[in-house]
Amino acid sequence: MKQNLINIGINAKKASKIKIDTKSKNKVLLKFLKLIKKNKKIILKENNKDIKFAIKNNLPENLIDRLTLNPKKIEGMQDSINKIIKLNDPVNKVLDRWKRPNGLIIKKVSTPIGVIGLIYESRPNVTSDVSSLCFKSGNVVILRGGSEAYNSNRILANLFRNALKINNIDQNYVQILKNKNRKSVDYLLSKMEKFIDVIIPRGGKNLVKKVKDLSSVPIIGHLEGICHTYIDKDADLNMAIKVVHNAKLRNASICGATETILMHNKIIKKFCNPVLEKLTKNNCKIFADRTVRKNFNGKSNLAKEKNWSTEYLSAKVSVKSVNNILEAVNHINKYGTMHTDSIITKNKKNADFFLKNIKSSIVMHNTSTQFADGGEFGFGGEVGISTNKLPPRGPVGLNQLISYKYEVLGKGQIRN
Repeated sequence: MKQNLINIGINAKKASKIKIDTKSKNKVLLKFLKLIKKNKKIILKENNKDIKFAIKNNLPENLIDRLTLNPKKIEGMQDSINKIIKLNDPVNKVLDRWKRPNGLIIKKVSTPIGVIGLIYESRPNVTSDVSSLCFKSGNVVILRGGSEAYNSNRILANLFRNALKINNIDQNYVQILKNKNRKSVDYLLSKMEKFIDVIIPRGGKNLVKKVKDLSSVPIIGHLEGICHTYIDKDADLNMAIKVVHNAKLRNASICGATETILMHNKIIKKFCNPVLEKLTKNNCKIFADRTVRKNFNGKSNLAKEKNWSTEYLSAKVSVKSVNNILEAVNHINKYGTMHTDSIITKNKKNADFFLKNIKSSIVMHNTSTQFADGGEFGFGGEVGISTNKLPPRGPVGLNQLISYKYEVLGKGQIRN
């Protein structure tokens, strides 16, 4: 196992030294797109093996849902690749340029990060998205998907490697760990800093915590997605009903799903029932504070302290009343995870206060937290959402997978 991982690292470093022009990158991506179309039945067949394994091993329903591929999801993968092909190559761009009084010209130029290690669970589409994004941004990627998606990930990674081979480009730009042993993940995280420049975890809280505890290289990612939607005193009722329903239930298992609804006390009597009834009619379980429960005619459970810091990833939601926007902001900054938070209001001053004072990487006004997604941001896809305070923050897409260097051009100047 150890030697196999070292070989993967050596191959990755070797591949990262090969510079590929934009035209060649797009040719590979186009070929990958065609191979997915051609092998759709085989992809679904391999995915079906994983689904059977997941059911047999009693894996959670939300995990099986993320694992499952169907023609629509495969179309979504193809659509992402198409978008990435159309995006500008982010590498070797002059980001800034200036001249010093001594005549030196300084240029800030974009460069690939290098070798990216991705550890992820469940979603086979991540294999396609991340391979495409890393390759277009000039990065080499080492993929380690969950054992529950082993067959799906392997077929997609192999198709990308075939696309590289057909275009006479080193296949090791994309490598996948075929070892299901969890010790391989430990070794990848703690002993391969010579080969890997950054680790990106995508998965549940336990996976991300493990990565953060063990990794000897920098990490881009988030631990949890405790997202909030705050309904302000000047909110529009119909908008609140529509947005909250989408933010919670469009897909309850994603990290951008709203987990806590905050309501201004002044609108609880008018808003509480129509907003929450729309959720309960769609089998969403409510955990509410005493004020909300007193005003809500439907069934609810009394929220406890732990509910405010719970990421449900299912059809459950916490609901709390607040006296003003400052209380809402303080609650979010205390219990949130710097992922995504939204305010619903017609009051521009309150919206601005919320946008400027929430610490999260994504802050929204009058829209659903489920838009926290690289594809929805126009990035062609994402390798994940970053809640780090240092960049990159939010959806990590093509233009976030680069670093930069300074090129200093002189004519023989020496420093006094």
